[in-house]
Amino acid sequence: MATLELYLIRHAVAANRGDRWPDDAKRPLTPGGMAKMRKAAKGLVKLGVEIDEILSSPLVRARQTADIVAEMLKAVPPISVCDALAPAGTPAAVMQEIAKHARKGRLALVGHEPNISELAAQLIGTRTPIVFKKGSICRIDFDVLPPKGHGRLVWLATPKMLRRMA
Repeated sequence: MATLELYLIRHAVAANRGDRWPDDAKRPLTPGGMAKMRKAAKGLVKLGVEIDEILSSPLVRARQTADIVAEMLKAVPPISVCDALAPAGTPAAVMQEIAKHARKGRLALVGHEPNISELAAQLIGTRTPIVFKKGSICRIDFDVLPPKGHGRLVWLATPKMLRRMA
């Protein structure tokens, strides 16, 4: 069994950028994006996923995604805002946050592209970013805490795959 199960989640479908949302940080999920994420989170439940804590980017769309995932799980995990997961965050800052919370055992991070795919690639030791569609989730396991070296990519699921499992 892994010492740390790390779930990386890209936020669900959000409203388009534009005049309606001059502050990109406040851009919310669309109603359709919310509905699809709820169904995808049900797929996580079918997979037997349990999460001890969720770290979310402070942007509205990421926080809404974190809220949806949390509410759909059998045991609702606490959610903490993590500035390192915002678009301006760095992989090094995210790694520091992971190390602070890694003792939880099952940790989810909700963030944005291209950061989340670059982080996933770094965590498994590849230079090629992993493609994360909106609402995609992957699981990377680590045997050493704080996470050192490379983790193992256990699975990567698109939102469509997760919805079909639901």
